[in-house]
Amino acid sequence: MTPALIAVALAAAQAGAQDPAAMRGELERARAEIAAQRRQIDAQEARLRALEARIAGSAPTPATPPATAPAAVARAGTASTPSDPATIAQATIPTPVAPIAVGQRPADRERPPEVAVLGQEGSIVTRRGQLTAEMQFDYARADRNRALFRGLEIVESVLVGAFNINESRQDILTGSAAARYGLTDRLELGVRLPFVHRADNSVLVPVQGSTNNDGAREVNTSAKGTGIGDLELSARYQIATARGGLPFLVGNLQVVAPTGTNPFSVPRINGEATEAATGAGFWGVSPSLTAILPSDPAVLFGTVGYTRNFGRSVSTVIDPVRITYVKPGDALSFSAGIGLALNERTSLNLGYAHTWAFGTLTRTELLDPGPTNPGPSEARSRDLQIGRLLLGVTYRVTDRASVNWSLEAGVTEDAPDMRTVLRIPILLLSPR
Repeated sequence: MTPALIAVALAAAQAGAQDPAAMRGELERARAEIAAQRRQIDAQEARLRALEARIAGSAPTPATPPATAPAAVARAGTASTPSDPATIAQATIPTPVAPIAVGQRPADRERPPEVAVLGQEGSIVTRRGQLTAEMQFDYARADRNRALFRGLEIVESVLVGAFNINESRQDILTGSAAARYGLTDRLELGVRLPFVHRADNSVLVPVQGSTNNDGAREVNTSAKGTGIGDLELSARYQIATARGGLPFLVGNLQVVAPTGTNPFSVPRINGEATEAATGAGFWGVSPSLTAILPSDPAVLFGTVGYTRNFGRSVSTVIDPVRITYVKPGDALSFSAGIGLALNERTSLNLGYAHTWAFGTLTRTELLDPGPTNPGPSEARSRDLQIGRLLLGVTYRVTDRASVNWSLEAGVTEDAPDMRTVLRIPILLLSPR
C-alpha cells in the first residue's frame, strides 16, 4: 500500500464515523496524485535513457529545461495535493525527448550546412533578397627551372646544338572585390573584379662549351605589371536538396571577360615583354556542378567542371615570327574534400583539386619567309596537369561576417608552388 493510501486509511480510522462519500473523494484524489507521480517518474526515466544513449554515442546533449512543476510535486509527496487543474496538467505532461542513434542518417535539409567549401564555389546559395559583399586577397608564387636544348639529336644521347638553363620566377598579388545577390532562395548572381600586381623574372644561362661563343653571358629579364584583372561574372542555382541520403546539388556558371591587360598588347623590346600582363586576354566560360553531402559533424563535397576558352586573332611579333592566332586549350577540372565543424564558429577544410588543361593552339608566320617554309605554320603545346592540395579554415566572427583562409600547395610540375587566399564575406542586406 502506498503512503498516500496509508495516510487516507489512518485518517478514516481516526475519523470513525466519517461520511463514506467524503472518504471516497479522498481516495479518488489520492489515486489521481499517485497516477500523476507515476507519469512523472516515467518521463524522468525516459530522459535518463535518452541521456545514456547520447553519452554512449558521443553525441552533443542539449540542455534540458528545468521541470519546476513536476519537481515540486515530486518533492511534496503526499503532504499536499495540487488543487489547481492547470498545475496538475502541467505536472503530468512529460517533455518529449528523441534519442539519436549512432550512425543515424541526418534529417532532410532544405539548405546546405554553413561549412565553407574550398574553391570558388561556396556551400551556401545566397537567400532571396540578401546581398553579400566579399573582399579577397591572394598571393601566388611559381618557380620553374628548365634545361633547354636547341639543336639536332643525331643518335640517342648525342646532341649537337646549344644548351641553356632557364629559371623563371613569378609572383602574383591580387586584391578583389565581389558581390553576391540572391534573386530567389535557389538562384544567386555574382560579380568579382580583381586588381592585380604581377612580377616576372627570367634568367637564361648558356652552358659553357655548348656553343661556339663561350663568352655569352646570362640574360636576365624582368617585367612588372599593375592594374585591373579579368572581370568574373557568376550564377549559381541549387538544383536539389539533401533528401533520402542524397547530396545537395548546386550548378555553377562562370564567365570571364578579358578586361585586364592581355599578353599580346604589352610593350616589347626584341620580342621580350617589358611589362607583365594582368589578364589572360581571352573570353572563357566555365560550367560546373558541386555536390555537398552532410554527414554530421562533417560535410563531404566535390566539384567537377569544364572550361571553354575562345581563341582570337592577334598580331604580335616575337622574332623571327609573327603570331597571328591563339586558342588557349580547354580544361577539365575536379576537386573533392571534407569540411569538419570544430564548434559553432570554426570549421576546418581539407581537399584536393586537379585541372587537366589541353594544349594551346598557335598560328605563326615567318617575318622573312624562305622557299622551304613560305607559308604560315600551326603548333600546339603540350597538355598541363595541375594538381593542388587544399587546406582551409573558416571562422564566423558574427552572424553577418566570417573569415576564410585557404592554402594551396602544388603537387605537379605544372602547378604553382604555393597560393594562399584570404576571403572576408560580409552580409550587407537582409530582408529579415
